Amino acid sequence: MPTASVSQPSGPQRNLPDRSRLFWEIGIVLALSLGASAVYSIVSIVARLTDTTPLAEQSATLNGSQSPREWLDFTYQFLGIAFGLAAVALVLFLLWRPGQSPFTRLGFDFTRPGKDLLGGFGLLLVIGIPGLALYLAGRAFGFTVAVVPSPLDTFWWTIPILVFAALKAALLEELIVVGYLFTRLRELGWSTWTIIVSSAVLRGSYHLYQGVGPFFGNVAMGVVFGWCYTRWGRTMPLVVTHWLLDILSFVGYPLALGWWPGLLAPAS
Repeated sequence: MPTASVSQPSGPQRNLPDRSRLFWEIGIVLALSLGASAVYSIVSIVARLTDTTPLAEQSATLNGSQSPREWLDFTYQFLGIAFGLAAVALVLFLLWRPGQSPFTRLGFDFTRPGKDLLGGFGLLLVIGIPGLALYLAGRAFGFTVAVVPSPLDTFWWTIPILVFAALKAALLEELIVVGYLFTRLRELGWSTWTIIVSSAVLRGSYHLYQGVGPFFGNVAMGVVFGWCYTRWGRTMPLVVTHWLLDILSFVGYPLALGWWPGLLAPAS
């Protein structure tokens, strides 16, 4: 007796499980990394704006000391940075394909070091100077909090830890918010500019704890970085730029504080 044939779904229906899986994967990755940071940051800016203290008199501390004991402070700092890179390892694993390295897919390799460095330094000039100007303007007009990027006590390991923290931030943001997210959203059929704007808004949202100015500044940075990624197909120049920006911010903060104490010093 012939068995009834079961028709297979065709067209878009066949892709529904894959699309659903991709949405869940993106949601989980973001919930474990910068998506969670964005939610906390939104709650933080609401709390700041509804506080009786004006926004200009508030401060946000990065790389704060974790313990009064030096060896314990170092241990906490190092572990926080190391485990913070787990989300980067996760997206690299998720993007791995047999015969195709995720590093190659994201353009995060050393196949063209000269062009990557040149592009990174070029972006540093395009992003760094306007970003500093926007931050100073935000402090002057009262819509940006005083960001204290390096309040650590000075030990032999302070600068290496700050450089390591800057690298973690660069890898976390550029490989997830640009490399991974662009790859997955393209697979979902999103248009190029929808992806660029969505990624940029996400970048701005997890900086909202610093105030309204840094939100718009990071959205603009995200648009520039996203556009460059679509042109170059590489995250390496973006990582270089971001790493250098954060090194200058973290390590150069004491010098900048001496130059502009009225704008950079946190409220006492």
